[in-house]
Amino acid sequence: MGERKGQNKYYPPDYNPAVGGLNKFKGTHALRERARKLHMGILIIRFEMPYNIWCDGCNNHIGMGVRYNAEKKKIGMYYSTPVYQFRMKCHLCNNHFEIKTDPGNLDYVIVSGARRQENRWDPFENEQIVPEDKDTSKRLFDDAMFKLEHGTEDIDKAKKAAPILVKLHDAQDAKWNDDFAANSLLRQQLRTQKQKIAVKEKHDNELKERLSLSIPLVDEVEEDIKIAKLLSYQTSDSTKTRQKKFIHGLRKTPKLNPIKPKKFLNVGIIQSTITAKKETLPVASTNNSAISSLVSADYGSSSSSD
Repeated sequence: MGERKGQNKYYPPDYNPAVGGLNKFKGTHALRERARKLHMGILIIRFEMPYNIWCDGCNNHIGMGVRYNAEKKKIGMYYSTPVYQFRMKCHLCNNHFEIKTDPGNLDYVIVSGARRQENRWDPFENEQIVPEDKDTSKRLFDDAMFKLEHGTEDIDKAKKAAPILVKLHDAQDAKWNDDFAANSLLRQQLRTQKQKIAVKEKHDNELKERLSLSIPLVDEVEEDIKIAKLLSYQTSDSTKTRQKKFIHGLRKTPKLNPIKPKKFLNVGIIQSTITAKKETLPVASTNNSAISSLVSADYGSSSSSD
């Protein structure tokens, strides 16, 4: 943001436009403090560590991505590409380390003050795609036999990797091939699910209102449905219906003949039934004499028969 400091709306009264811009008039650089060593060919920039290193001064680990205020200067050329070197101070000690660019290998090289943490591996072992080096590219361009052999090897590798690539391609297409179609399908499923939930809530509310329930209703289970089908419910009969059934049953029971008892009946049982009849006969206040005569007649007949 240092270059924006000169871009303000205030111009002093003694400003002369013939001198140039406001920075030239004040004798300052647009980059301010970052350009304090510009006469030495050094520019202060914000440098980000390209990989993990170990500081030689304090032996502390400095991770990739840590940023420093570095002095940038040009130290040479690689064909038409300039080679830059960066000098920065460790934030944990007073040690300085220098790193330069390596355009030939597309990498950074530590010049002094630190050492690189080696976390390298063979890309062929991890089945990574490795670009061809310049020698191989040159032979492919010049040597026809080498190009044919190289093409045959590539075809064999492609055949071996085809099943894996097809599976990955199918999985990728199934998930992320068409974002609009995937979004439409998801919205349709959600819409259908909302409709089902609304219908269920309406049915549950009607059932609660009809049965005067205030408890939440759970979903139906197949086992509960099977058990409910096996159960049979019968309504209880009214009092009149039970009385009719009782009278109908009494009418169907066989009556005993007191004059001619059956042979297998015991005489003592007959006497006990007659005595029970005597005890259960109602006594009226108006015709006591008639009832007493009937009782005596019955009693006399039973004693004579004995």
